[in-house]
Amino acid sequence: MKSPSLILTVYRTFSAVQSALASGTISCRQLVADYLTRIEEYQHLNVFTDVYADESLTRADAIDQKLMAGKAGRLAGMVIGIKDVLNYAGHGVRAGSLILDQFTAQFTATAVQRLLDEDAIIIGRQNCDEFAMGSSNENSAFGPVRNAADTSRVPGGSSGGSAVAVQAGLCLASIGSDTGGSVRQPAAFCGVVGLKPTYGRISRWGLIAYASSFDCIGPIANTVDDAALLLEVMAGPDEFDSTVSSRPVDAYSKAQLPDQAAVESRPLRIAYLSAGVESTGVDDSIREATQGRIDELRAMGHTVESIDLALLKYLLPTYYILTTAEASSNLSRFDGVRYGYRHTPSGDLLALYKKSRTEGFGAEVRRRILLGTFVLSASYYDAYYTKAQQVRRLIRQETERIFGQFDFLLSPTTPTTAFKLGEKKDDPLQMYLADIFTVLANVVGYPAISIPNGTDVDGLPIGLQLMAPPFEEGALVAMAKRLERER
Repeated sequence: MKSPSLILTVYRTFSAVQSALASGTISCRQLVADYLTRIEEYQHLNVFTDVYADESLTRADAIDQKLMAGKAGRLAGMVIGIKDVLNYAGHGVRAGSLILDQFTAQFTATAVQRLLDEDAIIIGRQNCDEFAMGSSNENSAFGPVRNAADTSRVPGGSSGGSAVAVQAGLCLASIGSDTGGSVRQPAAFCGVVGLKPTYGRISRWGLIAYASSFDCIGPIANTVDDAALLLEVMAGPDEFDSTVSSRPVDAYSKAQLPDQAAVESRPLRIAYLSAGVESTGVDDSIREATQGRIDELRAMGHTVESIDLALLKYLLPTYYILTTAEASSNLSRFDGVRYGYRHTPSGDLLALYKKSRTEGFGAEVRRRILLGTFVLSASYYDAYYTKAQQVRRLIRQETERIFGQFDFLLSPTTPTTAFKLGEKKDDPLQMYLADIFTVLANVVGYPAISIPNGTDVDGLPIGLQLMAPPFEEGALVAMAKRLERER
């Protein structure tokens, strides 16, 4: 990792920021100025597509005044970045694509607004795979993001810019989106925490849709505590999103596991995927790190048992059939007529559509639109789309049975550590396999979290994933915090 020319304090927890602000060690303005300096120094990582330098400094001044008056919100002093798929009124949003060239958001996403209402400072917009389609952040129209641990390697995707921003200390936390692992997989590759909530726990209003029945907004942070706090602020009912849950929001940031005496009287039951520690398709270092965590949990007094998912081999086909079908529908609105990129000159309207979409969308997005259109076509609808929906239901039923017996499901977050830039770009199947352990949570809509789990022999971060039943984010973050403290 490149060392900055200026020695700046890099805060890794929000509690440290709050302590520094309370003691007068730093102000919000100085904090933002320091982040801006680091962003400039680390431009080679290609993390930000837009940096809100003047705006974030002005907002920092206003929050400094609020702090002095004792009227600041819960996130005062938290500097965050947002993935380039979240609308923020008056700011450009391009979803990593040329098709949205020069487009300005007309409203602010509910999740983003709730952060602003609690005095978070948005420092910029972060690079991502085009329309959140990718596992390496190489599909962006604005170039690949580079992993700060090794700039020859990918950061994961699609929220790669968001993960690297936290990893490199360019902001304290980021807000990404997770359709099949796009928060958790880059968090694992970058050695940070990524949290995907239950489907419907956070409003999707203002999130540019990829696959509407899979998409979730989730935080990326250095610690489980900070991710839990961001979830707590963003979660809850929203009149603009009919799919969001009306369940009360728990105090996730204060969630704790039972004490040791309670564990001894009722040990938690934790399942782990046997493929995660036995499959030769998983790197040796990851299998060993995962087995180490299993041993730790047993030493803590919990019951840990191996399980097999009978439908594991159908997960990725089901996921990609359904998500590409939904993407084909969702992305039909980007036609070069109403906004964004438009091909010129053109002959007739049909030619305008074809040329604008062909030139505006990148290769991976075009591939997924074509696949989705194919599986939705009259001749193949039942053979692919209907069958995939049936398999999705069976996968959900099997998952329900597992969680009828266990409190958590544990696995590696990814089968490998961060791979080289360009290594898998020409082999979509190998790229898709990077999501083998993460897609289950999206197919069934359950919450899952990735936490750091050491490094491999090359010093590349390894991630550990925990999954819990729906709306059990409190228990999920409590267990993740316990594991985090064990390291």
